[in-house]
Amino acid sequence: MATSDPDPMERLLAERACERLVLDFVRRLDLGEPGTVSDLFTPDGVWAWPYDQRRIEGREALREYFGARPADRLSRRMCTNILITVDSPDTAAGITYFATYRVDGHTEGALVAPRLPANIGHYEDTFRRIDGSWLLATRTLVLAFGGPTERLDSRSRP
Repeated sequence: MATSDPDPMERLLAERACERLVLDFVRRLDLGEPGTVSDLFTPDGVWAWPYDQRRIEGREALREYFGARPADRLSRRMCTNILITVDSPDTAAGITYFATYRVDGHTEGALVAPRLPANIGHYEDTFRRIDGSWLLATRTLVLAFGGPTERLDSRSRP
């Protein structure tokens, strides 16, 4: 909301809508709908990881990028400290801390022994409301701790 005319209820609704986008993003990645992550972005939306110089722009490119996730990847992202700041009636920014537990080579139904997170960092997001719906405009991945994705073999299962 504009700082000169804040409406507390509109601000609260915008914050909650943006927070839900953050949570829906990781749910779709972790629970088998990775290609649909692109639907959470504006048509010109951007996902970026500056460390690795990745920049994926536009819904179709995002659908292809996230849809290419390995079929045997098992992941769970734990998100916390979600802070959304509403800048105007149609724009907001956010930061979310996360830890990603991830392995490749997973067989459906197999239990994986506990391990350390593959990545720990935060997302820096911008949001834009289009036709009454809040969407991600940009999502930037900032890693504080990161490593390769482990590939399971038969010895690493309980």
